Amino acid sequence: MEKTLALDTLSALAHDIRLDVFRCLVQAGPEGMPAGEIATALDIRPNTLSNNLNILSATGLVRSAREGRSIRYFAEMEAMAALLGFLLRDCCGGRAELCQPVLDQIACNC
Repeated sequence: MEKTLALDTLSALAHDIRLDVFRCLVQAGPEGMPAGEIATALDIRPNTLSNNLNILSATGLVRSAREGRSIRYFAEMEAMAALLGFLLRDCCGGRAELCQPVLDQIACNC
């Protein structure tokens, strides 16, 4: 992950609604959630949700799939793992292997 994408991704998550949406999708797991269910679960107006989902999608944190008239959204855990990998790459005083178990665990949960 490049620094610019990391900054864009962190910026996308640095908003209360977008963070709540991403966490909601993480909790939904691999089945994801239709947009209407996300809006209901978080008590967000559909147009507000749509704008925030577009921002999350632009950074790769969320993907969507059309299901008839509905759109189902999914958390992209690989993108989150890439962000965390970027943040932890040079951790632990130059001993990145100390952080590797954390990254491996995230990758397993994708």
